[in-house]
Amino acid sequence: MFAAERRQLILEMVRANGAVSLRELARVVQTSEVTVRRDVRALEAEGLLDRRHGGAVLPGGFTRESGFPQKSHLATAEKTAIADLAAGFVEEGEAIVVGAGTTTQELARRLARVPGLTVVTNSLLVAQALAHANRVEVVMTGGTLRGSNYALVGSGAEQSLQGLRVSRAFLSGSGLTAERGLSTSNMLSASVDRALVQAAGEVVVLADHTKLGSDTMFQTVPTDVITRLVTDEPPGHDDRAATELQALADQGVQIAVAGGAGAGHGAGQQGLDGAGERRGPRRDVPLPGQRRNHAPGGGGGAPQLRPASPLSEAPGGRVADLAPRRR
Repeated sequence: MFAAERRQLILEMVRANGAVSLRELARVVQTSEVTVRRDVRALEAEGLLDRRHGGAVLPGGFTRESGFPQKSHLATAEKTAIADLAAGFVEEGEAIVVGAGTTTQELARRLARVPGLTVVTNSLLVAQALAHANRVEVVMTGGTLRGSNYALVGSGAEQSLQGLRVSRAFLSGSGLTAERGLSTSNMLSASVDRALVQAAGEVVVLADHTKLGSDTMFQTVPTDVITRLVTDEPPGHDDRAATELQALADQGVQIAVAGGAGAGHGAGQQGLDGAGERRGPRRDVPLPGQRRNHAPGGGGGAPQLRPASPLSEAPGGRVADLAPRRR
């Protein structure tokens, strides 16, 4: 197949699905992922699609949101590593809220092993992952089902969260910047996420490095309300993600990085190889300094169901050595 034919087929697949992984593109056009990556780069230069780590998406992130089937095939290894690390922040007997998303779904699968846990969620996928956990209580919001991400949204969901108080919230989104914080492409989803944040004493954002520096229409969590970001290690060539991480750290967000570079790999490389396998053990480094702990949205509210424990105690990862720059 000639390059022009491959690229036309790649473009048609992305237009039909919204987002397609490099692996799937390579399978369909019957070539290597290296060749497909080169084709995707050329199509991006023409403004016909946008590259994402592990795949390609339609251009115009401010207006379009990929559905669950497409999202579930993007950055899967990174989401798994993030979920592994984030699960270590949850203690027995805690009450938490978990928002909708493919990364939070991965987190929920690991939370099934935490005894005495209470999880409040608006996500059918999160609830399903915890449905057979013997010692985990699942509380679902009301609301209207949004089929593209299997989440309950609308006034019913928001009203069911009024008066709720939990130790921390775990949320993901479509984009994360130091300037605006976490954002998403859908207004209804953003409104429910803001209600989840209001119920929590601390906010933990789960976002793989492909979302760093991306900005979408509706802000959900301002940067000064985010307690911690759990992410993966950006590739060495991804200057945008590295710059955004430093900017977030400068604003007081604690950065927890899942996966570390293994022996024999250069500094700045992510801890996953092209096939998604972990190359080396994750490592621990000292915290850059505790972020202030406050409830989003100001004072008031019922006391927490359980005091939040220091997030620095989570095993299996590292806290990035990104101390805020002195001004």
